[in-house]
Amino acid sequence: METTSRVEPQAAPGGEPAGDEAPAAHDAPGERRAVDGYLSADFPWYGLDEAFTGRRWLMQVGAAADGTVEHGSTGHGEVPSWKAEAGLEGQRFAVVVTVAGRPVRPSADGTGVLDATSVSTAAWLAGSGLLSCTWPTEMERALRQEWLDQQTAIAWELADDLNGSGWSGLVLPVDGVPTEFHYREAAYGWVLAGAAQEGVHIGAYGRGLSAYGLGFSVVKDLAGYAAPAD
Repeated sequence: METTSRVEPQAAPGGEPAGDEAPAAHDAPGERRAVDGYLSADFPWYGLDEAFTGRRWLMQVGAAADGTVEHGSTGHGEVPSWKAEAGLEGQRFAVVVTVAGRPVRPSADGTGVLDATSVSTAAWLAGSGLLSCTWPTEMERALRQEWLDQQTAIAWELADDLNGSGWSGLVLPVDGVPTEFHYREAAYGWVLAGAAQEGVHIGAYGRGLSAYGLGFSVVKDLAGYAAPAD
């Protein structure tokens, strides 16, 4: 797969796969840092289009060693929670992953090269993102990590074979233009990935919200996503 790096699953606001319970909210300085990261990107961010009228929130950006922002995610709907009383069944959310279109390029330290990004990069980030917010909290910690490692490896293999039987086709609007996506459903939600019109790759994952009715568009004002996550 052409990708910048094989990263660990990205924790959504409010939690992380390694613990039993997540902190409840980001503080204001944390929110400011998140916004700054998005503003420093040299590519447009994507989110759900205006047909979605629910809550919107920022997650995290991924940067190269030299600080260049390479990808990030915008959340829509309910912020995933790992608290025992919340559970997964009633959660409704969709996360949009934007990946900068990058060619093969030298690494920041000059010792090698970074692979080009591709739709597979977006598929991998979306697949690992879904894992990060649907891991089985009822499992004993050691078994949970084993499950996460196994599922992460599967997500990696699937992202590397977008034309394989694990994926189906789905056409969704991107900035109003019908666009083909690779789509798959998993036990814990769905994942899709495709190319946008602005030289970026789009991935998405979610649960409780159907992917079939979604549309994507450039985020024109990050203020709509700036509210701290609960």
